Amino acid sequence: MEFRFYDPSNPATVTNGHLPHWEQENSTYFITWRTADSIPREKAQYWTRQREQWLRTHAINPTDPDWRKKVENLSEDLRRELRRFSRFLDDEMDSCHGECLLRDPDLSRVVADSLHHFDGERYLLGDFVVMPNHVHVLVGGMDRGSMQLQVTSWKRWTSLEINRRTGREGRLWQTESFDHLVRSQSAFERFRRYISDNPAKAKLREGEYVLWQRR
Repeated sequence: MEFRFYDPSNPATVTNGHLPHWEQENSTYFITWRTADSIPREKAQYWTRQREQWLRTHAINPTDPDWRKKVENLSEDLRRELRRFSRFLDDEMDSCHGECLLRDPDLSRVVADSLHHFDGERYLLGDFVVMPNHVHVLVGGMDRGSMQLQVTSWKRWTSLEINRRTGREGRLWQTESFDHLVRSQSAFERFRRYISDNPAKAKLREGEYVLWQRR
């Protein structure tokens, strides 16, 4: 396996919707998911409404399950503009709202071990960081559908195991995850830097996070 980046001149499949979208196998993604209590509800709702309004302004229905695919047809300038909303949410997560259960090394290791489990078999694992209330990971070797199923599997298994270890009940992770198709080597390196810099940005101490970097 190797990390491959989106090549619009070499499509593999096409899906039809509001806009046609070429999708390729063996793509590379930057993925984020967060705990259910990681952002105060009012703030999460506010930025979600702002993002939905932006998407509708650019002829993308935010209720469409495939809206992220359509985003990839936008220009780089527009995609960069949309990423502002992710940065606002990231800043909120780095403020460590909620229980921040993953500050506990034993619990963050549950997440890290789950990411490593099928590395080289189902996917190629890139750099990742497990923060107190969210996860950032680079992963390659899958089409989007397989990637989304794998994220669901990671979240389901870690939720069950962490709830078992802590004696808690209920939802651990926010239902929605965020993914970005990595379009180039330079974008890949930018995401790697983002992952490695995240603990310092959130002012975490050693032992309050798990950072793994593929060599």
